[in-house]
Amino acid sequence: MKNKGKQRGSTNTPKQMDTNRGAASPSTSVLRYLCQPTDPANLAILRIAFGTLMMIDIPQERGMSHADVRWGRKDVCRFPLFSDLKVAPLEWMYIIYLIMFIGALGITLGLFYRISCLLFSSTYWYIILLDKTAWNNHSYLYGLMGILLMAVDGNRCWSLDGLINKSINNAHVPFWNYFICRTQIFLVYFIAGLKKLDQDWITGYSMQKLSRNWVFDPFRLLLTDEQIDLFIVHIGGLTIDMFGGIFLLFDKTRPIAIFFLSSFHIMNSTMFSIGMFPYAMLATLPLFCAVDWPRKVIPRLPKFLRVLFSTETENRPSSHCLYSKEEIKPEGENLDNKVPVNSQSAPPTSPSLVHRLGVTFTIIHITIQLFLPYSHGITKGYNNWTNGLYGYSWDMMVHSWTTQHVRLSYKDKISGKEGFLDPAAFVDSVGKRWSSHGDMVVQYAHCVADILKNYNMSVELYFDIWKSMNKRFQQRMFDPRVNIMDVEWSPFKEVSFAMPLLLDLSPWRSKLQEMEKELIDTSNYTDVVFVADFPGLHLEAFIQEDLGNTSITLLSGSVVVELVDLNKNYSLNPGDKIQVPPGQFHKVHTVSEEPSCYMYIYINTTYVEIMEKVETVEKTMSEKNISAETAIKRKLSRQDPYVDDVRQEIERRHTEVKEKTFLDGVKEFITKKVKMLTRSWTFLVGALQSVVLRSSFDDFLDKKYSENEKANSILPETVT
Repeated sequence: MKNKGKQRGSTNTPKQMDTNRGAASPSTSVLRYLCQPTDPANLAILRIAFGTLMMIDIPQERGMSHADVRWGRKDVCRFPLFSDLKVAPLEWMYIIYLIMFIGALGITLGLFYRISCLLFSSTYWYIILLDKTAWNNHSYLYGLMGILLMAVDGNRCWSLDGLINKSINNAHVPFWNYFICRTQIFLVYFIAGLKKLDQDWITGYSMQKLSRNWVFDPFRLLLTDEQIDLFIVHIGGLTIDMFGGIFLLFDKTRPIAIFFLSSFHIMNSTMFSIGMFPYAMLATLPLFCAVDWPRKVIPRLPKFLRVLFSTETENRPSSHCLYSKEEIKPEGENLDNKVPVNSQSAPPTSPSLVHRLGVTFTIIHITIQLFLPYSHGITKGYNNWTNGLYGYSWDMMVHSWTTQHVRLSYKDKISGKEGFLDPAAFVDSVGKRWSSHGDMVVQYAHCVADILKNYNMSVELYFDIWKSMNKRFQQRMFDPRVNIMDVEWSPFKEVSFAMPLLLDLSPWRSKLQEMEKELIDTSNYTDVVFVADFPGLHLEAFIQEDLGNTSITLLSGSVVVELVDLNKNYSLNPGDKIQVPPGQFHKVHTVSEEPSCYMYIYINTTYVEIMEKVETVEKTMSEKNISAETAIKRKLSRQDPYVDDVRQEIERRHTEVKEKTFLDGVKEFITKKVKMLTRSWTFLVGALQSVVLRSSFDDFLDKKYSENEKANSILPETVT
C-alpha cells in the first residue's frame, strides 16, 4: 500500500514520540528518541560513497600500489603501536589488501554488509596499527567510520542484501544510526576548531607561505600574501572548523555551511596530497540534510541513473526501532503516517536488549571521542612538544616541523669503538616521523641494536635530533647525553630524555623572519638557520666545502666556538660574528646560564662561481651570436672543474618548457592512476599465485623489477 501522507522520518531530526504512558524517565525518553524510526535513504548514500572512496584509497594512501616498497624490506625498523604486532610476509600483505578491498566493495554494494564491514575494518586497522609514522587524522577517521557503519543498518536501502532479504529492504533505521555518524563528523570539525585556538595558529605561524597557491589568486586582489596567510588560511580555517559543524545542525544555516565547507574541502584537495580526505568530507555533508532527501533528488536524475535506485517510498517496520501505538496501522487499513503491521511480526513498542545496546554503543562511542583528544594527561609517554601521537586529536595542520639534522652515534661496549650511523639506513622512505616522538626513538634504538647484534656488536646509542616547530629556533628534541638503550619507557610516564620546547624564545619569531627576508633579499645565494641551545651543551657541525662563506652570529647568551682542526677557541657575546672554515668540524658551546641563540649564514660559493660563469657564457652567446658550446670553449678552459655544471645550467635555461594544458594535466593524471592500479593488481595476482601454487614470491618480484628496468612500465607510487 502506498503511503500518501508525509514520509516517516522525512525531517532532519525526528520529533520525540508520544507514548501515552504518562511521564517517562529521562533514560527512557532518550532511548525512545534515539530509537525512533527514520528513512534509511540518506544512510545508504553515505554507505555507497564511503565504500567507493575506500576502494580508491586502498591502492593509494593505504599503500597497496607500493606494498612491496613499504612492507617488503626485512632489514628496516617498524613502529607498530603494539610491539607484538608484526608485518605479515609480503605475499600475505597483498592478500590483506585484497580482503580490505573486498570489504570496501561489499560496503558499497550492501552485500553481506556487516561481514564486509568487518573484513574492511579489521584489515584496515591492522595496516594502521602497524606503522605509527603514517598516522594522520583522516586515516583515523576512516577507521572510525568503518566501525560505525558496521554498527548501523546501512544496508536497509539500495543494497544487494535488501534484494536477497526482502524483509530488510527499505526498512526503517533507528535515529541513533544518524545521530552517531553526524556527531562523529561534527566532532571532527568542532574539536579541530578548538585545537586551532592554539596561539601559534591564531598568530599565523602554523602554515606559512600557503598563500602562494593559485587557489588564493582571487584574494590577492585585496590582500598581500602575508595577510592571506593570516586572515584567510589561519583565521578563516579556525572559523570554518569552529562553526562549520554547528551550522550543519540547523536547517536555516545548513546551506551556508555546505557552501563554505565544500569550498574549503575543494581547496584542500588542490593544495595538499591527502588522498580521499577532502572527497570523504564532501560525501558526509549530505548526512546532515533530511533523511529522505535522496528520494526527492532521484526522480530528477537522468533515466539511466534512476534505474540504479529503487523508487519505493514506503518504509517497512524494523525490529531495531521503537514505535508508538499510534504509529501502527493494522494490516489492510489505509491510514496515513502509520506503520503497517501483520499478525506475524508486530513492530516493537517497548525497549528490548537490541535497543539498549544500540543506544549504549552510541553513548560510549561519543564519550570516547570526546575524551581521546584530551587524554594526553594519561598517555604521557606519547607526548613531546605536542600532545600525543598525531592522528586522533584532530589537531590538523596546527604544527609544522622542519628538521635540521638527525645524528645517531654509537659506542660498542665490547670493543670500545665509537662512531656514527646513518639514521636513514634502518627505515624506509615513508617513515620519517619517528624522530619527533620519544616512544618511536626508543623503538628505533632497540631495533638498531638488534640489527647490530648480527655484527657482534653490543652498543650504546645516542640521538642528537634538531627540529623547529612553527618557525621557532632549531633546537634539540632529546638529550644527546642519554643512552637510549638504558631508557625505561612507559605510555603512562613522561619521556625522561625529552628536551623542553623553548617557548620563552617564541617572541623572537617575527624578528627572525625580518632578518631572514633581509638576508635573502641581499643575495639569492644566501641561506640562514637560527639555532638555540641549552646551557652546558654544544653543537658539533661540519661545514661542507661548497659553503665557502659561512659565519656564526650570536643573538643572545654566551658561546665559545671551538675550531676543532685548528685547535682554537673564540668567545662570542651578543652581536659578535665569526667565520667558520669549510671542510672542517667545529663546536659551539653554550656557556651562559640561559639558552644561547645564534644564526648560521651560509653562502654557497661554489654555486655563486658557477652562476657567474653561466652569466659570462650567456653574455658571450648574445654578443657574438654563437652557440653555447662555442661560447663555453672560448670562455672556460678544459681544466675548469665546473664546465659540466655550466653546460647543464645553460641547457636547462634554454630548454623550452611547454606549458601544460588542462587536457595534458587530465591525461597525465589518468595515466598515473592507471599505472598505479595496474601495478597494484599485477603484484596482487603474483601474491595469489605464490600462496596458491606455493611458488616463490621473491622470484616473481625479481622478474617484475627486471621488466621494470627494461620497459619502465610498472612504477611504484608512494603517497604521503
